[in-house]
Amino acid sequence: MIEGRHFRRDWSSGYDIGRKAAAQNLADAAAMGAVPTAIVVGLGLPADLPVEWLEALTDGLRDECALVGASVAGGDITRCPLVVLGVTVMGDLEGRAPVLRSGARPGQVVAVSGLLGYSAAGLALLEKYGGDASGEAVEVHRRPRPPYASGPEAARLGATAMLDVSDGLVQDLGHIAAASAVGIVLDPELLRAGDAVVRAAAEVGADPLDWVLAGGEDHALAAVFPSDICLTPGWNVAGRVVEGEGVQVAGRVAPARGWDHFGPDMS
Repeated sequence: MIEGRHFRRDWSSGYDIGRKAAAQNLADAAAMGAVPTAIVVGLGLPADLPVEWLEALTDGLRDECALVGASVAGGDITRCPLVVLGVTVMGDLEGRAPVLRSGARPGQVVAVSGLLGYSAAGLALLEKYGGDASGEAVEVHRRPRPPYASGPEAARLGATAMLDVSDGLVQDLGHIAAASAVGIVLDPELLRAGDAVVRAAAEVGADPLDWVLAGGEDHALAAVFPSDICLTPGWNVAGRVVEGEGVQVAGRVAPARGWDHFGPDMS
């Protein structure tokens, strides 16, 4: 995570950034069916950064790890013109095989656990109102809420493919489609935007479903399951796997691609 590219210090506190840096990586372990156990952190900081800001950052890292029983095991630090964090997460598969992106097969169902569109909605509000923006969507943008327990649960249920939604649902499911050599069709009727997303869309004149389909950084989990599996309440069916390639949204033009890693920095 690079200051100005992935976060702004005038929009997020050190504590927020610590929570976010840990969350986006802990979610990656959960998305392979693992229980996260520890992180190590590579940290670059400006020499004039207040010590209190760094203490808040480390508190955020610690508290997010505590949600899953993990810890900060170590790392390294250096001087840098901007705040830069590189996080590596370790996890325990508890004897299970990892859930990869390559196991989806035609006839199976696609399901989602967690929030979609909230972080993109929060970013839009921050871009409009600056650091004074408030509300649930802004809170989720600053501190994602990955459904950590849903990853190992999906593995136990028999998920054949899974990932976390970091770059947008359509774009990330495209990785499963490509790795599994299948097509995926999403049903927008099954992807209702949350109230906070709808309110934010009304404020900035956006389509909330576009954020659900293409907004990133919520770190929800998207997984593929055999059609005969009885899903638990934390998982909601959103589409199906078909013969073909790529991701389609039934009855709708697919939104623009999600997060572009080589696109413009945050405004």
